[in-house]
Amino acid sequence: MSPIKTSVPQTGFDRFVPLEWSACALRVRSSAEAPEALEAMMDAAGLGAPSKKKSRSVLKGLWLEPRSDLIALADRGVAIHKEAGDAAVPALSWGMAIAAYPFFGKVAELIGRLTAIQGDCAAAEIHRRMAETYGEREGTHRAANRVIQTQASWGALARVDRGRRLIREPRINIVEDALIAWLIEAALRYAGKGISVPTLPSSAVLFPFLLDRPLALIIARSPGLELHSEGPRSQLVMLQ
Repeated sequence: MSPIKTSVPQTGFDRFVPLEWSACALRVRSSAEAPEALEAMMDAAGLGAPSKKKSRSVLKGLWLEPRSDLIALADRGVAIHKEAGDAAVPALSWGMAIAAYPFFGKVAELIGRLTAIQGDCAAAEIHRRMAETYGEREGTHRAANRVIQTQASWGALARVDRGRRLIREPRINIVEDALIAWLIEAALRYAGKGISVPTLPSSAVLFPFLLDRPLALIIARSPGLELHSEGPRSQLVMLQ
C-alpha cells in the first residue's frame, strides 16, 4: 500500500512580478530582447541575489523555461504577442500564470468569485480561504500577498485601505479571437477539466477580461479546443 501523502500543495508563485518584467520575459522568449534586459530590470529594482534567483524562477515558469506541457501554449502566446502587440501582455501574462501556477490561479478564482457581486472583497477573506488549501503558514500568507500585488500591477484590481480591500478594475475587452481561444485554453489547463461554454464570460479565474464574442464559434475554429454538447442548450469546451 502506498503511503498517505500529507504534504500541502506548493505555492510556486511567491514573488511580486511587475507587468514590465513579464513583458520583458515574453520578449526574451521571442528573441526580441536579450536576457540581460530582464536582469537589468531586477537590478534596477534593488533585488539582492537571493530575491533575484527566486524572481527568475517564477519568470522561468511563466515564459523563460515553462513546463514541457506548457511550451506550446507559451510559444503560441509569443505568436499572438507579435500580432497583437503589448496590449495583449496583461492577458498573456495572466493566462500563463494560471496555467503554470495553480496557486496564482486559485487566488484569481477566489477574487473573481468574491468580487463578482459588489466589485470588492476583503484581502483577509482571500488569505483565510487560501490557508484552508495551502496551510496556515507564514509562507502561504506572504505568497498570496505577492500574487495580489502582482495582479494589481497587471491591471486586474486595486488595493485600497492599506491593502485590506481589493477592488476590481474595469475589465479588459479582448477582441482578438486567437487571444480569446488562448485564454480559454489557459483556463482549461488551470481547471483540469471541461468548462461550460455559457459560463466562460463570467469565469472567476478570468475575471479581469471581457469575452464579448461568439465563444462557441471561436472554440469550434480553434484546433486545440473541442466542443461537446450536453443537451440542446449546453455545451462544454475541453482540450483536444
